[in-house]
Amino acid sequence: MRVRVYRYLHSVSAPTRRTVSWFDTIEIGLVVVGFLAYFLVRGGVVDRTGEALENARWIISLQKSAGLFVEPAINDWALAEPWRVRFFNFVYFWLDFPLIISVGLFMFWKSRFHYTILRDSLLISGAFALILYWAFPVAPPRYLPEWGFVDTLETYANLSYQAQSMQPFVNPFAAVPSLHVGWSLLLAIVVFIATRMLWARVAVVAVMLAQMVAVVATANHYLFDATVGVGVSMLALMVALWLQSAGYPSFRQWIGTRAARLEASRVRGPVL
Repeated sequence: MRVRVYRYLHSVSAPTRRTVSWFDTIEIGLVVVGFLAYFLVRGGVVDRTGEALENARWIISLQKSAGLFVEPAINDWALAEPWRVRFFNFVYFWLDFPLIISVGLFMFWKSRFHYTILRDSLLISGAFALILYWAFPVAPPRYLPEWGFVDTLETYANLSYQAQSMQPFVNPFAAVPSLHVGWSLLLAIVVFIATRMLWARVAVVAVMLAQMVAVVATANHYLFDATVGVGVSMLALMVALWLQSAGYPSFRQWIGTRAARLEASRVRGPVL
């Protein structure tokens, strides 16, 4: 029985596998649980309003000293045209996790290797982000009306992150890092690796660039948040690539060796 289990695990963990097996049900289930845990932990009640506002004002001071405090101007620019508001609301809300899920499922079907890189980099970056959310709570721009920020999602799209139905999944002070930017970058990189189709590459780059503007235009993030989001995501991608090149092959080799040893001992039989 153990030999069959080891051989099965060795088979279903092959990066070039295209077939679908029962293990895939477990795989998808674990990924769903992983992302659900991320959003639930991220959405834990954080009673650190004063600290979050103080950190937000520190970021503004830092960006002002560098001549990079452009968030009010970008928010005003988006508000000047209704179509811009609708466009950036759509990008921020729908071209984030819903798009990632769709592309991830397509990769799961077409290329398990690239799907695994995307899956691992997303989950690892999410784990890194949770640490930063706890250690460095930051109020998003929409919490600082003294700068004239307008929450475009709540005001013009009736999509409030403070709604009762979303409270279990939302931490209002989880501005740093911006995984909207980080995950759109990861998606663009993995799609570039996975395909040579020009339209697909252009599409993911366009989404990434639009998301970089949308996080600021909707008054949800600062440039600082986006920069940290890129750093966290790139670190996670390096770990994910290491797992593909060394971690998973070592695990598969260990499984294969265990299966061979068990099968050999079964053939030899007990020593009298």
